[in-house]
Amino acid sequence: MSEHCVIFITTGSKEEADKISRGLVEDKLAFCVTAIPKVQSTYYWEDKIHVDEEFLLIVKTRKDRYDSLETWVKINHSYEVPEIIALPIEQGLPAYLSGIDDWVGNKD
Repeated sequence: MSEHCVIFITTGSKEEADKISRGLVEDKLAFCVTAIPKVQSTYYWEDKIHVDEEFLLIVKTRKDRYDSLETWVKINHSYEVPEIIALPIEQGLPAYLSGIDDWVGNKD
């Protein structure tokens, strides 16, 4: 079973993307956060379909840090229900995965 995961988080502004990215890395909840600007999200919320421009954050971390990361994001995100979706990393460059372990470690 993989010990590492990638987490997708969307934000509504560059400022929020920067705040979340920096905060997750500074607090050692993530090793790296990649921000992709200007993605279009189409979703159903509060009885209607919305189409919005957002930033997509791709967070690289350990599975055992997910609960702390989720709590941190919920506290620091402007959305009532932010997108926080984790996918396992099945394989990766061993040196990169070691970098995740070295920075994030096992804190929970």
